[in-house]
Amino acid sequence: MTLREKLNRRLNNSVSPQRRRNLSRRLRSRKEQMSPSPLPTQPYLSYHDILLTWEDIKALRDDWLTDSNITFWEEFLEREVLTKYPQAKISLLRPSMAFLLMKNKDTEQVRSVLPDFRDITHIFLPINDAINVSQPEGGSHWSLLLVSIIDGVAFHYDSLNGANNKEAWESSKRLASVLGKQLRFHYLPDSPQQENSSDCGVFVCITMRHLLVKRLLAVNAGQKISMSMAGKAIDSAGARKEMLKIIESLRKEGERRRLTPSNTPPRIE
Repeated sequence: MTLREKLNRRLNNSVSPQRRRNLSRRLRSRKEQMSPSPLPTQPYLSYHDILLTWEDIKALRDDWLTDSNITFWEEFLEREVLTKYPQAKISLLRPSMAFLLMKNKDTEQVRSVLPDFRDITHIFLPINDAINVSQPEGGSHWSLLLVSIIDGVAFHYDSLNGANNKEAWESSKRLASVLGKQLRFHYLPDSPQQENSSDCGVFVCITMRHLLVKRLLAVNAGQKISMSMAGKAIDSAGARKEMLKIIESLRKEGERRRLTPSNTPPRIE
């Protein structure tokens, strides 16, 4: 046994267990304080075509969801849910597509960059109230538009008493032009309502999953179902924790897949 080991043993024997725990806690706290905080733009997880940053993770914990948060959720639903239903013809348009619909009045140009909707039965589209549609991460409220092409109806789910009805109606008109089909706009006032100013994006994500999994994918083709969300409660705090847990699980999986140590973010593809 070396002299240092002897001294450490003597020190441990002379200090009470509680004092050792307190010292250990202080050392960990000091180490964390000395560690530089990650930059908001520092990558956190690369998931197929989506890159989440530390800023996105912070927003998901307790703030207004970013475009990337919602884009990740749609990517996750496509990869982990829709792939199990190859017969489903459902499209999840990204927030950037909503901005494109609102910004560009050239129907042919917009149609050329959007997915091919010829065999699609339903489209999900997050709606944002950004006034300047050319500015990313603008606006202050998210809502959800579900377009049933086969029924010719655009259902609008808004957790803030229809605050985005104008934007959703405009988006449905633009989408109708792209589809070459008339759409009847229908706002559902019985949508679950948020209790603060920051949970709208969470409500969009959870409402989207519920309508996708519990309604559209749970019935046979052509079967009539209710699109109402009446009586559906949304636990926004629990939903945030669940989404963070999913991201952490994917991040750990990305770490496990690494062949060599790297400074790049964990990647799933």
